[in-house]
Amino acid sequence: MVINKDKSILKDAARLRSHAEALLRAKSAEESLPRTQEELQRLVHELEVYQIELEMQNAELRRAREELELSRNTYAELYEYAPVGYFTFDEAGLIKNVNLAGARMLGEERRLLADKPFAGFISDAAERDVFLTHLALVVQRRVMLKCEINLTGVDGTVIYGQLQSVMVSSENNDNFIFTSIVDATVRNKLEKKLQSSHDMLEFTVKERTQELTSANMQLRQEIEDRNNAEKSLQDAYTEIKHLKDRLQAENIYLQQEIAQQNNFGEIIGQCKVISHVFSQIEQVAPLNATVLLLGETGTGKGVVARAIHGRSARKTLPMITVNCTALPANLIESELFGREKGAFTGANARQMGRFELADKGTIFLDEIGEMPLELQCKLLRVIQDGEFERLGSPLTIKVDVRIIAASNRNLEEEVKKGTFREDLFYRLNVFPIFIPPLRQRKEDIPLLVHHFIAKFNKKIGNKIDTVANETMNYLQEYYWPGNVRELESIIERAIITSQGNVLQVLDRFETSRNPDDKAGQNVKALGDLEHDHILSVLQKTGWRIEGKNGAAKLLGLNASTLRARMRKFGIVRQ
Repeated sequence: MVINKDKSILKDAARLRSHAEALLRAKSAEESLPRTQEELQRLVHELEVYQIELEMQNAELRRAREELELSRNTYAELYEYAPVGYFTFDEAGLIKNVNLAGARMLGEERRLLADKPFAGFISDAAERDVFLTHLALVVQRRVMLKCEINLTGVDGTVIYGQLQSVMVSSENNDNFIFTSIVDATVRNKLEKKLQSSHDMLEFTVKERTQELTSANMQLRQEIEDRNNAEKSLQDAYTEIKHLKDRLQAENIYLQQEIAQQNNFGEIIGQCKVISHVFSQIEQVAPLNATVLLLGETGTGKGVVARAIHGRSARKTLPMITVNCTALPANLIESELFGREKGAFTGANARQMGRFELADKGTIFLDEIGEMPLELQCKLLRVIQDGEFERLGSPLTIKVDVRIIAASNRNLEEEVKKGTFREDLFYRLNVFPIFIPPLRQRKEDIPLLVHHFIAKFNKKIGNKIDTVANETMNYLQEYYWPGNVRELESIIERAIITSQGNVLQVLDRFETSRNPDDKAGQNVKALGDLEHDHILSVLQKTGWRIEGKNGAAKLLGLNASTLRARMRKFGIVRQ
């Protein structure tokens, strides 16, 4: 821009100089003509004015020349020492001028670059075409254009050049192309390095993302496995708690069983009728069939039930006994099927039922004929489907239980009366076993007497080893309405009261030596005696049935048996 201004000033000065010279020539011509004094004076004045204007123009010209010289020097310095390579090309691409930076860029002296084709420094043929096309477009469009090419210096150094070109015209109207070339090799390398780093970073990020995704999936799997493990542990804990509850319940039940202690011990006998019972036990024990034990109170139905369980595949698991007579009617359901806390008033804790305790084992339902009619349908469901619900819970519980039931009643008669469900009877009566009363197996009485003597000698500490024939005859002739349990109680009392080594039975009871005597008379007489005896003991104990000082203990009976006798004789507290 400074150079263009200087050129304009020089042009104006030259124009003024030409105009002044023309005026002087005109004035000189006019001097040859005659002038008046006034004209001469006016002419002199005009010359003086022109002289002053000429001097002013000369001064302006000198200043313009000084400014032009300064501008030229400044331009030369800027051009020569610019950090950017400057080239001037003709339209064919020949180098017309180049500054020091451009010469250093190509690795050649300036004087040797004059009129050399710039395309010779472009090694790639395709890029030479790009350069020549670039010059042609600059000339054609007369606007500043850019392009990028790779140059090869004299020493073989490859330079990544960024060109920016524009077309200018000289005073002679010759066209040249004021091109700047920036050595962007370092920047290009940095850009490539940056791009490479970016690509590497992208690859690393992608690879790391894949690793993190894989780790995240693995972590999710581990979390899922942990959750599954925790669930398994929770299930195991629940199962352990269930088993613990069951074990505790079984322990309590077994402690109760030990406390009550069955009065039989084992089946003793060798008569024909009891041998038939043994045969039936051996036949049905290995099977899972439901067994119905029938017989009078005290004949040993519980002992037979344990014998069946002990010879079955379930013998390693407990046999749970439920005495339907001993349980109050309002608690039978919760005892059988269990209850949840708060199921009814007084249910302060969750309790497992007897069926749940007997799972995989055996349940013995003693005196099944005493079960309330409204519960018989639920029992039927357990027998049919093996499932039930605890009181206060909608959850269905599945069990695998073998059922052995017992009754001293004639269940067929109870069905006819409508007090026992017919379908339940048929479900229970799969394999009936009749336990004969003691009066039908009198030949076994001596065996039983000696068995009980040995048992109570050990318990009490006596040494009874002899039974008088008369005593044994009385025992064999007695009707035994209480069956084996009654015999056991009498022997225990006799052991306590006997002196020496001979058994002394102080009990007095009617006997019948004549087979033709009506047994009913003996039964009636004994029944009246038993009624009075039970009533007397109850009055002495203040009608307390169970416990250490209860009537059942004094009578040598189970509490359930005593209650059954009281119902039988119609004994109620007044």
